[in-house]
Order: sequence, then structure tokens, then C-alpha cells
Amino acid sequence: MIDDQTRKLQIAGRYRSESRFRMVGAAALAISAIFLAFLVLDILVKALPAFHENSVIMNVLVDPARVDAANPKSGDFEGIIKDAMRDEFPNVNDRADKKKLVKLLSTGAADELRGQVVADPSLIGKQVATRALLSADADMYAKGYFGTAKISKDANGLDVVTASIPESNRQITDKEVIWLESLKARGLIDSSLAWRFFQAGDSREPELSGMKGAIFGSLMTVFIALIISLPLGVAAAIYLEEFAAKNRWTQFLEVNINNLAAVPSIIFGLLGLAIFLNVLGLPRSTPVVGGLVLALLVLPTIIIASRAAVRAVPPSIKEAALGVGASRQQAVFHHVLPLALPGILTGTILGVARALGETAPLLMIGMVAFIADVPTSVTSAATTLPVQIFLWSDLPELAFQSRTSAAIIILLVLLFALNGVAIYLRKRFEQRW
Repeated sequence: MIDDQTRKLQIAGRYRSESRFRMVGAAALAISAIFLAFLVLDILVKALPAFHENSVIMNVLVDPARVDAANPKSGDFEGIIKDAMRDEFPNVNDRADKKKLVKLLSTGAADELRGQVVADPSLIGKQVATRALLSADADMYAKGYFGTAKISKDANGLDVVTASIPESNRQITDKEVIWLESLKARGLIDSSLAWRFFQAGDSREPELSGMKGAIFGSLMTVFIALIISLPLGVAAAIYLEEFAAKNRWTQFLEVNINNLAAVPSIIFGLLGLAIFLNVLGLPRSTPVVGGLVLALLVLPTIIIASRAAVRAVPPSIKEAALGVGASRQQAVFHHVLPLALPGILTGTILGVARALGETAPLLMIGMVAFIADVPTSVTSAATTLPVQIFLWSDLPELAFQSRTSAAIIILLVLLFALNGVAIYLRKRFEQRW
């Protein structure tokens, strides 16, 4: 027999063991939360420069000799902007320095002026206040990513730069720093929200690149995948769970469906390359091909989730329907399926969220190509958010690094939104029995 003292010691030991286990679990959660917070914070900090841009405020004369009122869109707005930039620094006379001066401006610096004049041709021949976008390197300097700099005079009265980062480690020279600091001192550098990041397609110039093309491509691709995989997956799940005979053939199918859910995604890309491109001859790098590949990818996930949802419905509901004279088909589609709908929708949206974040299968079907235009149909050349992130992450420019982080933020927002929709649909259609 165990005496009371021994029993108390054993109980105290179990409590201490449980307490230690709770502490270990809490520590694991805390460490995970710290790593997650660090990751998200690091991405956010790196992404911030992509969401605002710097421009030079200018008052320019829209010369009628350079801009035809009958066709203002084809006017020489680039020349007008470059001349206005040179006019801001009349003491810069060297030809090489003049080239450096205008290189502070983006290749799209004249876009805003062109848009103003095209919208209102009466501006031709007048002084117009406009904003000229800075180049990527000048913009990153204005955001403080090349350190701090102070301008002072030497013994000869010439401007001298005292910078926290040596010129050899910067993407911008001391002369360009002096010009930018001069513009800043005169209040001609303006910072604004970078709407073009959400309204433009990809570009070789970091300051002109945007996410609109990738977002549209992702939405089209996922839509194609959804409309193919959802009905096929639900139909297959209902057949296997409710109508198929339990024999070796169905067991073979079930095992292979479960195995397909764990197959590396790049295998589906190889399948799409072999079947959809090489055999069927579908257009490369289009949402329709990407959607077909992703439909194959998420189909096993949807089948497994739908079968689990159908299996979770109490058998008594179907049996009651059969007992009052309903056919097997009526019992399944009128009673079982509506109750299984929340689980089916949740599994489907989670599968689509996985498809939204896939890169490898899309690389295999050519969606890694540089696409500057925003896709207008499912057969237009397009890219997706994960592929756009992959492309930008491989580019050396500092401005593309910030855009990569910003694209990751957008992708995470879309993924969180899809998971939020899944939770809402489960709560909305959930029925208790």
C-alpha cells in the first residue's frame, strides 16, 4: 500500500511536470511570435520606400514649337523637362555634368506633364506647374538610404560634400548630392504616395515599375484554377464518399489522391509543360495555362477537404432522409451537401491560397518572362505576384529590393484576406445538429 505522504509527493511531482510542460509550450510560442514579428517588421521596414516617391517641382513653358495642339501626346515633353532641369542650375556648363544632371530624373519624368497637356491642350504656350519623377538612385538618396550628407564651402568657395557614406559605396556622386541638396534647400523636392506602384505594370526602371500587372495576372490565374478545381473536386469527393463501391479500384484512387497532395509543386509544372504547352499548344505564359496547372495542384487538396466535410455530417441525417422516402441522390444533395458546405468552402479557399503563393510550377510554363503590359484577358501574356517577387529579388538595384518587400506585403495581405474569407464562410454557413 502507498501511504499518504508518498501519494502527495507523486501528485506534487505530476503538478511540477505539468507546470514545466506549460512553461516549455509558452516559451516555444513566445520564440515563434518573436521570430514572426521580426520577419514581418523587417519586411515592412524594407518595403516602406516603395510606397512613396520623390519628384522635382518645376514650372515649365509648354512650347508650341515642341508640342502640336493637334496631337499633343507626341510632343517633346522629355526635352522640355530636361531643359527645365538644366535651367535650375545655370552654372553647370560642362557637357558631362549636364548629362549627369538630367540623369537625376527618371526616364518617365515627363509623364505627368504629358498627362496634364493631353487632358487640357489649352495649356500649350503657358507656364505649367508639374512634377518630374526622380531616378531610382536619386530617389533612394532623398529617402536617406545612401546616408546623410552636408554641403560646406572650401577655401576657394566651392561646394564640398561631407557624407556619412563614402562616394565609392554610393550609387550617386558628390556632384549629384550637391545638386539634390540644392533642390531640397529650395523646397523643390516633393514626396508623395507612389500610386504608380499600384497602377503600373513591370518596368526595367525601378521607379516606374508597379504591381498592377502581377496582381491582375494572379487574380486571373487563380480564378481559372478555382472554376476548374472546385466543381471537379467536390464531384469527385461526393462520388468517392457516397456512391463509389468500396473495392480495390476506389482504394487505389484514394491512395493516389492522398499521394498527389504531397507531390512537389514543380512536378505539376513539368506536367503542364508537357501536356498544355507541348501537346495541346496553348499559349505560353498566360493565365489560362497557369490556371490549368494550379487547378491540378489544388485538386487533391479540395477532394480531401471535401471528403472530410461530407464524412463529418452525422449519418443519421442521411438515414432520416432515406427513411421518409428520399432517394440516395436527394439525401446527399439536399441534406448532406448543404451541411458539408462550410468545410468544403474552407478547404477550397485554403487550396486557392496555396495556389496564389506558388512559384515553381509557373516558372516551368514560362510565366517568368518580363511582362510590362497589364493582361487584358486570360490568353494575354502575364505574370503573377510570387513570380514577380522572384524576378525582382534577383535584381541588384536597391530600389528593387524595397519593391520586392512591398510585393511580399501585398501577397501576404491577399493570403490573409483569403483566410479571412474562409473563416467568414465557415461561420456564415455553419449549421449545428
